[in-house]
Amino acid sequence: MWVMVLFDLPTETKTDTRNYRKFVDMLEKDGFTRFQFSIFLRHCLSMDNAKVHMKRVKMNLPPKGHVGIFHITDKQFGMMEVFISAKKEELPQPTQQLELF
Repeated sequence: MWVMVLFDLPTETKTDTRNYRKFVDMLEKDGFTRFQFSIFLRHCLSMDNAKVHMKRVKMNLPPKGHVGIFHITDKQFGMMEVFISAKKEELPQPTQQLELF
């Protein structure tokens, strides 16, 4: 399962920039990686785990801007084709995660 967060946040004022930076920092601390400038993704082992991270993003939404959150399966993610300067690139591989019970 993959969770993707897409956003368009204002950075016109110092407060806007601070809110943008705080949101991006939160995503990175929660294990999301940058896929594109305003798209972050995170691999999750289950739907329950994905819901936890989606809820965490919702709790930290910035006061202004647009944010989209969705999840896709590993199979759907694997069907994506990524190109950089017309050269096909490999998709990011899920990281190994250790779960403690």
